Amino acid sequence: MAEFHLETTVNGKSIVKNIDPSMRLLDFLRNVLHLTGTKEGCGEGECGACSVILDGELVDSCLVMAPQAHGKEVITIEGLAESGEIAPYQQAFMEVGAVQCGYCTPGMILAARVLLNNNPKPSKKEITRAISGNMCRCTGYTKIIQGVQTAASLKEAKDQQNVDIEFENLAEMDASRHAAKEGVTRE
Repeated sequence: MAEFHLETTVNGKSIVKNIDPSMRLLDFLRNVLHLTGTKEGCGEGECGACSVILDGELVDSCLVMAPQAHGKEVITIEGLAESGEIAPYQQAFMEVGAVQCGYCTPGMILAARVLLNNNPKPSKKEITRAISGNMCRCTGYTKIIQGVQTAASLKEAKDQQNVDIEFENLAEMDASRHAAKEGVTRE
C-alpha cells in the first residue's frame, strides 16, 4: 500500500511523516506523535473524548482521517500550555473541580477554547450547547459549566492584562521617541 506524505502542524510544530492513508487522526496523534492527552472513547464520534482543534474547529479525531490534516493546524490538549504554564482553560477547570476522572476533560477544555475564541462571554445556554458533543460519564456537567465560566473570566482578565502591557509599552515607546526628538537620553 502506498503511503501518504503528511505535512501538518501539530501544537505549533511542523510535522512531516509518511503514513498509512487509512490512519485516523486520533491514531496518528496517539500512536505516532505520542500525544496521549487525546482519548479514544466510543470511536464513533459520539462522546467527544477524542476532540481536537483542526484549523480552529472542534472535531472528533476518531472520525477524521489523518490525511485530512494535510496542510492544516491541529491543536491537542498538550498544545494549550503557553511558555510551560497551563492555559486559563485548564486552570479554571482545576479551580472549580471540573476535572473528575479526567477522561473527558481534554475534549471539554478544547471545546471551551473554541467557544471562548468565538464568544468571549457566553451564556450558560451557549456553554451547554458548545460542550454538548462531549460526554461526561462521572457526575454531570455543573462543575464543567462553572469551569468554562471561570475560564471566560480568567481569559478576559489575561487579555485585559495584555492590553495594559501593550499600552504601557506604547506609552514608553512614545516617551522615548519624544525624548529622542528633544535630544534627551533616557536611562
